Amino acid sequence: MSPTFRSLSIRNYRVYAMGALVSNVGTWMQRVAQDWLILVLTGSGTALGITTGLQLLPALLFSPVAGVVADRFPKQQVLKCTQLAMAIPAAVLGVLAVTGTVEAWHVYVIAFVFGVGTAFDAPARQSFVAEMVGQEDLPNAVGLNSASFNTARMIGPALAGLLIAWLGSGAEATGWVILVNAASYLAVIASLSSLDTRRLRPSPVSGSRKGAVREGVRYVRSRPDLVLLLTCVFFVGTFGMNFQMTSALMATEVYGKGASEYGILGSVLAIGSLAGALLAARRTRPRLLFVVVAGMTFGIGEILAGLMPSYLTFALVLPLLGLSSLTMVTSANGLIQLTSTPQMRGRVAALYLMVFMGGTPLGAPLIGWIGEAFGARWTMIVGGALSALGVGVAAALYARTHHLSARGRVSPAVRRLLRRQRLDEEVLVAAD
Repeated sequence: MSPTFRSLSIRNYRVYAMGALVSNVGTWMQRVAQDWLILVLTGSGTALGITTGLQLLPALLFSPVAGVVADRFPKQQVLKCTQLAMAIPAAVLGVLAVTGTVEAWHVYVIAFVFGVGTAFDAPARQSFVAEMVGQEDLPNAVGLNSASFNTARMIGPALAGLLIAWLGSGAEATGWVILVNAASYLAVIASLSSLDTRRLRPSPVSGSRKGAVREGVRYVRSRPDLVLLLTCVFFVGTFGMNFQMTSALMATEVYGKGASEYGILGSVLAIGSLAGALLAARRTRPRLLFVVVAGMTFGIGEILAGLMPSYLTFALVLPLLGLSSLTMVTSANGLIQLTSTPQMRGRVAALYLMVFMGGTPLGAPLIGWIGEAFGARWTMIVGGALSALGVGVAAALYARTHHLSARGRVSPAVRRLLRRQRLDEEVLVAAD
C-alpha cells in the first residue's frame, strides 16, 4: 500500500474512516444550507457572522471540560453520544425549515446547541485516532482524516448548492439538505459499533479529580512549542478561516452569484485543502516551521483573494488558501498529538480546538460587520492581514527566546522538557 494511505491497512481505522467520510459530506452540506438559510431569512452579513459565531462559541466555552471528558471516559462511547448530540438539533432545524416555520432566532439557538455537541465530539475524536493506529502511523492518520474532511468539502458544498437550487433556493430547500446531514451521523455510530475493541490501544484513563482543566493549562504553558502552535492557529482560525461566511459574501455581493456558484467555491477551496492533507499524510515528521510558513502564506493568499476582480480569478486563488491552511492545521495537530503525553492528549487537543475554533465567535461577527460597513472584499483583506501579522509576531517572539532554527526544529529547552516527561525516542524524532 502507498505510504500516503498506510493507515487504511488497519481495519479499525478503515471502518471508522468510511463512516466519518459519509458524516463529513453531510456536515459540509449543512454548513452551506445553514448559511443560505440565514441569508434567505435576513439578507444580513452580520446575521451570518452571528450564526457562525454561535455555532463555534461552545468550543470556546466547553472545550476544556470536553477535554477532561475525553481523558476521563472511553472515547468510543463518548463519540457515540456526541453523534446523537449533533444529529438531533440538525433534525429539528431541518424540520422547521421544511415546514416553513423557521425563523432567524431558531437558527441562532440550534446553531449554538449543535455547537455544544461538536465541542464535546472534537477532542474525543482527535485523541481516539491514536488508539486506533498507534504512534507510528499517527501522523499519517491525522493527514488522512484531513483528506477525508476535505474530500467531503469538495463533494458536500457543491451537492448542497445544486440541491438547494434544484428545490427552489428557498428556506424549505435548505431544510431537506439539513435533514440529509442529520441522517449521516448514523454512519459514524454504525462504524464505531463495528470496531474490534481487542485491537484498540486505549490511553490510560485519567482519574476523577479537581483541577484537571487547570492541569492541562499548566502543561501547555510549560511547553513553549505548544504555545507557539496555539498562537498561530488562534490568529488564523479567528480572523482568517471564516470561509463559509466570506465566500458567501463574495459570491453574492461582489460577483452577483447564486447558491450553486457559492457551493462550487467551497469545492474549489477543498481541492487545495485535499492536496495539503495528502502531502501531510506522506510526512512522518511534522515541524514547527511548516506551521509558521503555512500560516504566513495563508494570510497573504487571503489578501490576494480579496483583491481578485472576477468570480473566476477569485476561485483560482482559493486552492492556495486551502493548501496553506490545511498544511498549517495538520502540522499543528500532528505535533500536538505526537508530543503530548497520553494522559494529557485529550485536554491538549481540547485546548487546541478551543483556540482554533473558539476564536471564531470573536472574529466572525467582526468580519461580518466589516463586510456590511466596508464591503465584502474587506472581509478577506482584513482577515488575511491579521492572520499574517499574528503568525509573524508569534514566530518572531518564539525565535528570539527559544531559537527556532531555519529547519523548524524545536529548541533544546523543549527537547530537555520532553525528555524529562519521559517521552520515547520515537516521539522526540517526530517533534524534531
